[in-house]
Parts: sequence; structure tokens; C-alpha cells
Amino acid sequence: MSKAQDPFYIVKEEIQESIDKLQSSFHQWERILPDTGEQVHLTKELLANCESIEWQVDELNKTIDVAARDPSWYGINDRELESRRRWTTTARTQVEDVKKSVVARKENGNSASAMRRELMKLPISHQSDRSYQYSAEDNDDFIASESDRQMLLIKQQDEELDELSASVERIGGVGLTIHEELLAQEKIIDDLGTEMDSTTNRLDFVQKKVAMVMKKASAKGQIMMILFLLVLFIILFILVFLT
Repeated sequence: MSKAQDPFYIVKEEIQESIDKLQSSFHQWERILPDTGEQVHLTKELLANCESIEWQVDELNKTIDVAARDPSWYGINDRELESRRRWTTTARTQVEDVKKSVVARKENGNSASAMRRELMKLPISHQSDRSYQYSAEDNDDFIASESDRQMLLIKQQDEELDELSASVERIGGVGLTIHEELLAQEKIIDDLGTEMDSTTNRLDFVQKKVAMVMKKASAKGQIMMILFLLVLFIILFILVFLT
């Protein structure tokens, strides 16, 4: 089976595209100021995407384990199995690295937020006068600009989630197809085994009958039977190979 037809490489390509999008979103997330609405929303999306990709990699590992039980049946060898396992390990490591970075920054952000809330409890005389340097109009402009940017980001993220959902559905369809194919092949093997058993029993029966006839026949009768079978073989040979 070529790589273009192998379900593993179809699913692998889907997962790799999801990982590339995850890393792109992660780099964008790193440039966002902490404790903003955009940063919080993107953090939730990154963690959700990490969970989804990890699930896909786990499912792909299960198919590798199934193929490892009888590699020759699926037309692959131990080297190919090892290559596939290395790729899934690398993919999981990439996702875990992103997940750890996001979780670490999220925890640090929570600590910083708690500290700021404590500082807000201090008397006004201890706060910096710089907080009053911005006019209400500047604040309104900033809030409006931030709101527009967040709405655009949410729209883009919704589109990415739709694409991810479609990818998960395709992967599920491929997995179901593999399962149905395995069941069909198992049935074919069972039917073949049954036919072989039946053929063996018939052959044993014929051999016993021939042995019984040979035993009952006299020496002359045996010679005549051998000659008859020889003539019959010659006739069949001529009909099959010379006509």
C-alpha cells in the first residue's frame, strides 16, 4: 500500500496540520500582554487544542499497536513501525511543550493578579499618581480598539475550531473504515479456514475409499486400475495442454 493510500499517513497529515496551527497560535499568544481578554481567551483555546491533538495522537498509537500484532498482514515491517512510533512521540512532545508553557504562564498570571488585587486594597495615598494621567476619552478609545481586536480574534478562532472539528470527524471516519476492514478480513479468514477444514475432510474420505478399493481388488485388478488411471491422466493432459 502506498503512502497516499495508507490511513496512517492520511491521519498523520491531519495531525501535523493541527500541530502547525497550534504552534502558530502559541507564538501569537506569546506576544500578547498578560491579563488581557485576548490573552485569556487564547489561553483557553490553546489548552483545548492541546487536549484534542493529544487525543488524536493516542488514537493513532492504538492503530500502530493493532498493526504491530501482524505487520506482514498490513504490508509493513518493524522499521516502519518504529518510524511511526517515533513520529507520534515527537508529536506528543511538541504538544506537551506548548501545554506546559501555557499552563506555567497562566499560573504566574494568576499569582500576579492576586498581588495586584492586594495592592488595590492599599490606601489611595500609597498609589502612584500616574494612574490619573489618562483621560476618560483615551480610556474609551483604548477599550473600543481592544474590543474590536478581540472580536476579530474570536472570529478567527471560531474558524480554526470549525476546521479542527472537521479534521476530528475525518479521523473518526478513517478509524471506522479501518475497523470495518479488519472485521471483513477476519470473516474472510474464518471462511477460508472453514473451507480448508471441509476440503481436508473430503480428501481424507476419498483416500480412505481408494485405499479400501485397492485393498479389495486383486493384483490383476490393481494393474487394470493403474492402467485406467494412466490413460485417463494422458487424456486429461492432452485436453488441457494441447488443445
